[in-house]
Amino acid sequence: MSPNAPKQQTLLSASALMAAGTVVSRLTGFVRAGLIVAAIGTSLNADVFSNSNTIPNALYILVAGGVFNVVLVPQLVRAMKNDADGGDAYGNRVVTLGLLVLLLATVALVAAVPLLVRLVFDGGLFDQRNAGARESAYALMRYCIPQVFFYGAFVLVGQILNARGRFGPMMWAPIVNNVLSSGVLGAYIYLYGSSDARDGFSTGQELLLGIGSTAGIALQAAVLVPYLRRAGFRFSPRFDFRGVGMGHTLRLGLWTLLFILANQVAFFVINRIGSGATINDTGGGAAGSTVYGIAFLISQVPHGVITVSIVTATMPLLSRLAADNAYADLRTELRRSLRLVSAAIIPLAIAVACLGQAVATVVTGYGDKVGETRPIGYAIMAFAPAMVLFSVHYLMLRGFYAIENTRTPFLVQVWLSATNIVLAVTLAMLAPPDRVAMVLALSYGGAYLVGGVLSTTLLSRRIGPVIDASTWAYFVRVLLAGAVAAAVMLATYAGLTRAGLVVTDVGAALVIVAAAGPLGALAYLVAARVLRISEVGALAGALLGRRGRATSG
Repeated sequence: MSPNAPKQQTLLSASALMAAGTVVSRLTGFVRAGLIVAAIGTSLNADVFSNSNTIPNALYILVAGGVFNVVLVPQLVRAMKNDADGGDAYGNRVVTLGLLVLLLATVALVAAVPLLVRLVFDGGLFDQRNAGARESAYALMRYCIPQVFFYGAFVLVGQILNARGRFGPMMWAPIVNNVLSSGVLGAYIYLYGSSDARDGFSTGQELLLGIGSTAGIALQAAVLVPYLRRAGFRFSPRFDFRGVGMGHTLRLGLWTLLFILANQVAFFVINRIGSGATINDTGGGAAGSTVYGIAFLISQVPHGVITVSIVTATMPLLSRLAADNAYADLRTELRRSLRLVSAAIIPLAIAVACLGQAVATVVTGYGDKVGETRPIGYAIMAFAPAMVLFSVHYLMLRGFYAIENTRTPFLVQVWLSATNIVLAVTLAMLAPPDRVAMVLALSYGGAYLVGGVLSTTLLSRRIGPVIDASTWAYFVRVLLAGAVAAAVMLATYAGLTRAGLVVTDVGAALVIVAAAGPLGALAYLVAARVLRISEVGALAGALLGRRGRATSG
């Protein structure tokens, strides 16, 4: 057993609980996505609801998410280490200031809804023929904008828990939101039936969808509060923000805010392109914002389950190593995390590329979309490269944040966002309406190829080579094992379709996924053992609740 084995096993154990919560959360998210398609389809009405319900999260990230998500944990860890009160006063100031900023921002954004609708949606929404959909967009966005406050409260509380080693609650809390949101959509189907319309919603439908969605985010934040006391944190509002290190935190957050701004410019451009596909399509079958969003949700499951869990568990350690200028150990931890992430994400991306059409049918082949899920499948498959590239970039950025460098990630994000916009605009002009979501997914992957190369190169210049020769050799072995799994999955897929199973039928697609998926996984495990990819065994052991063999491959 290598000297790194105990650390790797500790990291895996800490990640396992978070991963389990994320798996359940993502599964309930799939149910919610399927219910959205079953209730309101994928046409203009669906884009109106999806964009109105998605924009609050984007706006929260723009207002404060950068500071909350990536700056606070290192700062809270330092306060816990250096302050006499274990960081309690600093944490109370952070929560007080954060809630004030969120409240003021939410009020301002509600007032700015007419401007936001023009920013988010293609100009075709303002044609007279789309008057009903436009009015629904105004109403739904007003009902959904208060989510900005609750998203922020959720992350504030969650980051304090993370800094104190309580990782599980933040990963499990989104389940209650998905359950409530699924209940809202189920009530919608019961009261109003299913449709794939483009003429807007009634007042009752707007109230149910808008207020129900916001209530889910509020409940998600509320369930974290009891865990603060269990973690030893007592919240007491504090307004003494001067001379206690808050300025340092905010200066770090300034570059992160600019990073988020660059990212959100691309987000809004992509949403306008996607909504334009459905708004301006007269023949039906366009794949716009809703299709792109569903495909993105599915493709992000491995990242949320694996990468986020591992990185969240290791971030406090990375911050401590950086604070001690232990860059050699910092590189070692980053490589270990990268190997663990790659061992899971690469084969899952290959599985998505092979089985994306069947997955699309299983998740969304209901209501008026029975037999019409191919555009969603194309988009899911197109996200496969981005699954790997996004996780690599995400991990490299955490290295920058650990050393308190938020300026370089901003500069990288400018290039990444520019690449995304250029590719999306160019490819969308060339694509037919039912392939717009697919080319947007390909553009996303191209952007993160640029981002991953830049972030890895620049971080290596700062702390030494993050990806060394042995790591490149490791990637080759993982890809070879993934190729074996791909061959098995595609052969199974082809055999079942030749036997008469139709991939656009939900029952047949479920059989294809249930047969090809496990066979591909088994092939990958066997190939990984032959190729001595020990991280795969360690991951499997963590998921099964036992100690994995953690020898270094």
